[in-house]
Amino acid sequence: MTGSMIEAMSRERPTQTDPRWAAVIARDSRADGTFYYSVSTTGVYCRPSCPSRRANPGHVRFHDTPADAERAGFRPCRRCTPDQRSPQQLQAAKIAEICRLIERADEPPRLDALATRAGLSRYHFHRVFKAATGLTPRTYFAAHRTVRVRDELRRSQSVTEAIYGAGFNSASRFYETSDALLGMKPTDFRAGGADVEIRFAVGECSLGSILVARSDKGICAILLGDDPDALLRDLQDRFPNATLLGGNPAFERIVSEVVGFVDAPATRLRLPLDIRGTAFQQRVWQALRQIPEGSTATYADIAARLGSPSAARAVAKACAANPLAVAIPCHRVIRTDGTLSGYRWGIDRKRRLLARERG
Repeated sequence: MTGSMIEAMSRERPTQTDPRWAAVIARDSRADGTFYYSVSTTGVYCRPSCPSRRANPGHVRFHDTPADAERAGFRPCRRCTPDQRSPQQLQAAKIAEICRLIERADEPPRLDALATRAGLSRYHFHRVFKAATGLTPRTYFAAHRTVRVRDELRRSQSVTEAIYGAGFNSASRFYETSDALLGMKPTDFRAGGADVEIRFAVGECSLGSILVARSDKGICAILLGDDPDALLRDLQDRFPNATLLGGNPAFERIVSEVVGFVDAPATRLRLPLDIRGTAFQQRVWQALRQIPEGSTATYADIAARLGSPSAARAVAKACAANPLAVAIPCHRVIRTDGTLSGYRWGIDRKRRLLARERG
């Protein structure tokens, strides 16, 4: 890197309000792999977690990849070796490998065998896997099998064919868990929810119109908007062949509880939820429910917690598919630069929810 280039860059005023600088100050290893920073006075670039002496912010620039930093004329730091995979990235890759193994399995793999494959003790592996995916290995297997069952039921000519296509060794084993897997009988699922009853009601809350729907498993939809008819169409699209029933006095009390929760999330929702989604969506939604009230996380943060640091865009899509507004708090997820990004029910509602939670 030439002296004139460094001098020109050092004259530029950095943005110290950039959340990436906060990660550098904290030496936050969770940010490793999401960006890199260079220091014009040394000519090197580092990971956010680099233990080297903290640089003057006026000499710091950010880069998306090691290649970007090297094209700008910087060389990799010898202490944090940003051009190589970090221990966290290596561990994430190992967990991803284990996930693929679980997904291919017809039966839940033994915990001891998975831990050995990962090179960790049984206890340490269980803790690391849950921290990375939001699920235990057994729950991850069950979630992925749910997706396989749903796919097979849509493709197969019969329920029996679908059962064996999804990896079950016997029909009895499948029927023992079919309600938990599908939220309904397999024949009903193949019929697109036909003969399944979903009770719903549309009302008003501080954020506008609200639709609350409940199956026999729990609350399956909390939808927000400005047009009650649009909310009902959304529900019909989700359950095209289900029998939709209007509210009754008992259900109105449930709706009142949901509305009270939306208006004041600190009250907490004590009703059971009927959460249906792909394995990845359920992992994302579980991670969202772990974000404390009044706090936020970025899409990159959630992707890193799931062991997939490059999956920020997929995390955003899972947030957009969330059918349970506020109960699954996708409003607490923001962009890396700290700004509010798209929210299925409108940016203004997202802003108001965050302001309400922060007091």
